[in-house]
Amino acid sequence: MEDFEIYLNMAKNFLLKSGVDILIALAILLIGLFIIGRIVKVLGNVMTKKGSDPSLISFLTSLTSIGLKALLIITVASRVGIPTTSFVAVLGAAGLAVGLALQGTLSNFAGGVLVLLFKPYKVSHLIEAQGHTGWVKEIQIFVTILTTPDNKTVIIPNGAISNGNITNYSTLGKIRVDLIMGISYNSDIKKAKEVLLHTMQQHDKVMKDPAPFVGVESLGDSSVNLAVRPHCTPEDYWDVYFDIYEAGKIALDEAGIEIPFPQVDVHMKPENA
Repeated sequence: MEDFEIYLNMAKNFLLKSGVDILIALAILLIGLFIIGRIVKVLGNVMTKKGSDPSLISFLTSLTSIGLKALLIITVASRVGIPTTSFVAVLGAAGLAVGLALQGTLSNFAGGVLVLLFKPYKVSHLIEAQGHTGWVKEIQIFVTILTTPDNKTVIIPNGAISNGNITNYSTLGKIRVDLIMGISYNSDIKKAKEVLLHTMQQHDKVMKDPAPFVGVESLGDSSVNLAVRPHCTPEDYWDVYFDIYEAGKIALDEAGIEIPFPQVDVHMKPENA
């Protein structure tokens, strides 16, 4: 009976000394959880109004919630007298170890966040990055997936793509198709230019503005090389590329303009010369 009274008195003393701290800690916990919920909700609403990517919204709100709750738990533990110095040190060491082990993955993650935030390209855009050209099929947190013109899937880590050069052919909604067509030195350059301009103007996927252009690009060994420059949408690039080459060849043939093949002049010296 005496032992029971001793334990009872110890419990009373503990409650008298720590009861207020426990109540305050509970209050901090409840109020903190409410405030964190509001912060996460406001963050999600703001990002949604700004048109941020849904996957980025979900990730950042979850990350914010976890980080703030971790800080809240440390604060509550400190309030009730639990030593938090060693606890924080262990968390820091564990975080450093995980960071070193996942250095490449974290780099890709950071790159994905930057891509989703600053939007250097979007899904369906035609881009060139890391030596690959293709349409953006997916933008994930760690990688960007492209579909190439020959229907291959290219997966590029976001760390590399965010730190490298990106050429976006879709930003302006138009792209120039660069073609070279050679005619013989005996052909009428002015007539050839008119024929090729007419060919491009008749193509339904070639833009009227900017207007198609034809000009002398260089004087080759066997031909006068004409630069043929139609504009089109990025989606029509390859259709225009192949169509204009084919239609241009047919139109030049019909106009009697020769497209030469490489030639070499050989001069023979007489034996007695």
